[in-house]
Amino acid sequence: MTTSRIKKELDELSKNPLPYCSAGPVEDDLYHWQASIMGPTDSPYSGGVFFLLIHFPTNYPFYPPKVTFTTKIYHPNIDKNGSICLDILKENWSPALTISKVLLSILSIFTDPNPDDPLVHEIAQVYKNDRTRYETTVREWTRKYASM
Repeated sequence: MTTSRIKKELDELSKNPLPYCSAGPVEDDLYHWQASIMGPTDSPYSGGVFFLLIHFPTNYPFYPPKVTFTTKIYHPNIDKNGSICLDILKENWSPALTISKVLLSILSIFTDPNPDDPLVHEIAQVYKNDRTRYETTVREWTRKYASM
C-alpha cells in the first residue's frame, strides 16, 4: 500500500505541479524525498529557496511523513533543527492528506505564521510585538541562507 500510494502522489505532483513548490525522491528512494519551496512574492521570504527533507514511514499514509527544513529559516513555527510545528504533521494527520497538501500547508505559514503555537517563542514574540523587526530579520536570513 505504502509504495503504491507514494508513487501515486509523485505522479500527481508531476502532472499537477504546485505553485512555489517542488518535490521528488532522492536518487531512487521513494521513502526519502527532497522538496523546495520558493518564498512567496507577497512575503518577506520572497527571493529565497528553502529546501526540505521528507521521510515517509513504512506505514504511510496511516502515519504522517517526517518533514524538516534543511535551509536555515527565521520563523516562529520552524526551529533551528528544521522541525516544523504544523498540526497536520502531528495530531491532525489524516490518511486523506497528501504530500501536496502538506507542502501547501507549509507554504501557507510563510505568509501566515502561527505565533500562538510557536516552536521558537522568541521569534513569535518579535512577530507579535515588532512586525517591522520581524520582517527585516526574515529578509536578512533569507538573503544569507536561502538565496540562490
